[in-house]
Amino acid sequence: MRDPLSNKIKKIEPSGIRKFFDIVSEMKDAISLGVGEPDFDTPWHIREEGIYSLEHGRTFYTSNAGLKELRSEITKYLERRFGLRYDPLHEVLITVGGSEAIDGAIRAMIDPGDEVIVPQPCFVSYEPCVVLAGGVPVVIELKEEDEFKLTKQQLLDAITEKTKILVMPFPNNPTGAVMTKEDLQDIVDVVLEKDLYVISDEIYSELTYCGNHVSIASFPGMLERTIVINGFSKSYAMTGWRLGYACGPRMILEQMLKIHQFAIMCAPTTSQYAAVEALRNGDDDVEKMREAYNQRRNYLMRSFKEMGMQCFEPFGAFYAFPSIKEFGMTSEEFADKLLHEEKVAVVPGTAFGASGEGFLRISYAYSIEDLKEALARLQAFLDNHRRK
Repeated sequence: MRDPLSNKIKKIEPSGIRKFFDIVSEMKDAISLGVGEPDFDTPWHIREEGIYSLEHGRTFYTSNAGLKELRSEITKYLERRFGLRYDPLHEVLITVGGSEAIDGAIRAMIDPGDEVIVPQPCFVSYEPCVVLAGGVPVVIELKEEDEFKLTKQQLLDAITEKTKILVMPFPNNPTGAVMTKEDLQDIVDVVLEKDLYVISDEIYSELTYCGNHVSIASFPGMLERTIVINGFSKSYAMTGWRLGYACGPRMILEQMLKIHQFAIMCAPTTSQYAAVEALRNGDDDVEKMREAYNQRRNYLMRSFKEMGMQCFEPFGAFYAFPSIKEFGMTSEEFADKLLHEEKVAVVPGTAFGASGEGFLRISYAYSIEDLKEALARLQAFLDNHRRK
């Protein structure tokens, strides 16, 4: 028989995030600090709206682009929070999570051979999506000494005549890095000069701890060349509802809509009704969760300092990215030994790109009690393995 598989897909590695958690699920008394999922339940009033929609038989398809009511609420929210103005009829697309929006944007904009700049460490899907679309990913290795921010010179050095898109993964998963208004201005200057487009993944925009998030699309000249990706999973603790959205220029959104029509049809109807309620009445919920994450973030950073563990201070998302270079182990080796010796699961930094070597991703989207126990086990592990 001939090989039924595509050579392209065979060359793509599976996600490095889930490997350790398949083991954790079978390991008694193990603690996971790895999965990027809020430990909060979806707020009750949001769940209640989803239940109400089911009880009243709202189980039909919505329009391909999503409920008009939801698209309208998204535009109101983005203008209120980040100063972004979009036409709800033509510049908003409701997707199955932010991941579908990322894939659709890349596929709608890339021709074979086009280059897409991907700053790493970053969320695992950008590079595979570029490859699957026939594009060429060009990786920029973000550096700890730069606070894992993208710099103007790094961007200039990566651009060629084939460069078309810059992925902006901020606030960042896995590092927790954010880009300030001043940081973004340098990037905007290059994007405009070099005539690039931007895919700005802002799924963690509500989880920042040093001031309000600034969207790169809010700068003069950037709205018409930026696709903003966002969703409900992180801010509203709605991961299982699988709902995201993309906003951007009509000519790009129309092509993304075609991909969405043929691959998905529409996002889940129940989730869309719940999301309307989240946007209308969920600000207090977001604030309470953000405050809780910030308390955990501060606790984690204090604990790392007491352990003598070097860690850049994250100001966004709910991850820390401590360095383990002093232990003479690869990130994979460290994570594997920590799991089997102390039953604590974390994600090797290399799951987010080669530049993540020497680091771990630790999520603080867990209770203080779980964090205390996990950090006590981590301390024991460090004491056992720290070089004398």
